Amino acid sequence: MSLRNQLSDLLPTLLPSNPADAIKGTELIRLVRLQLTGNYSDASLRYHFSIMSCDPASPIAKVEKGQGYYRRTAPVPALSGAQELVSLSQGRLDDLGGDSKAIDHALERVKKFRAIVRRFNELNSRFPFEFRNVFTAGSPLGNLWKYPEMILVDWQTGEENDEAMVLESRMLSLKQRLGLPPFRLTGARLRIQASLHGFREDFFQALSASTWTQGAELIYAAPILDEALADGLRALNAAFGVGVSSFGLDVEALDDLPRAANILNAHPKETEALLERLQFERIAAPRHRQHIEWGAMEALRRESEETASLIDWLCECIDEGKARPFPGA
Repeated sequence: MSLRNQLSDLLPTLLPSNPADAIKGTELIRLVRLQLTGNYSDASLRYHFSIMSCDPASPIAKVEKGQGYYRRTAPVPALSGAQELVSLSQGRLDDLGGDSKAIDHALERVKKFRAIVRRFNELNSRFPFEFRNVFTAGSPLGNLWKYPEMILVDWQTGEENDEAMVLESRMLSLKQRLGLPPFRLTGARLRIQASLHGFREDFFQALSASTWTQGAELIYAAPILDEALADGLRALNAAFGVGVSSFGLDVEALDDLPRAANILNAHPKETEALLERLQFERIAAPRHRQHIEWGAMEALRRESEETASLIDWLCECIDEGKARPFPGA
């Protein structure tokens, strides 16, 4: 049996599943040698560890920041959107085998994560707008490539106060004369966990769904600990500019959070305590364009009442001279 085949059989029993308990290469070599058939050099073993850690089908993964290896586990079943929105008929929850309790549990995690992302951005002076209806049962599967789960609005001409952001009239007027929007729209795609099997689909959905905005973000709940996975995301970011970040919340941490409604309605001290659980990490920064693709936005406005609501809300903020949260959010 080849060395690689032997390692594929041995490593799952030797490697820890938790990256925090990763085994250093020297110790892993010692453990492997006790069961290997054949005489292989340390250099050969290290080479195979390194090569296999870049293969999504192999059982070994390398820690993203630090040293050591851990067992690559199967990813959490992928949900199409970050909402309670994708119908079973669209075939996106098949991995859960029709188990209604498992589906409800998975979707509850998704709702919690969406609520955390919303509160995090609100406290960082970004105004979220959520798309919902375009992902409901019966909606075209292609909507996953046309609409982000969330639009994050950064007003470029404003000063904060307790109630709203006051838009500076002279800067607002100048930007309007120059044909520049007084805000920056970033389309956000939300996902629970990244995997080597699916990160490209996540990334290009985020890119495709945000071609009409000024930038795109791919936001994961779980930490990205696999070095090969992080490198792959950074390589795509370098080519296409989609930002990638993690909130450091694995599925166990999400399960420990209160329900989404409680997160959204928490008092300031409760919200502060919730956000202290986050370990936000920027994997790759987004690149933003100056201009919005107005033609594409107008096409979506004709298709979707939610896009029309987004435009109406932005216009009302400009007319009133104050940037406020989306009504009913």
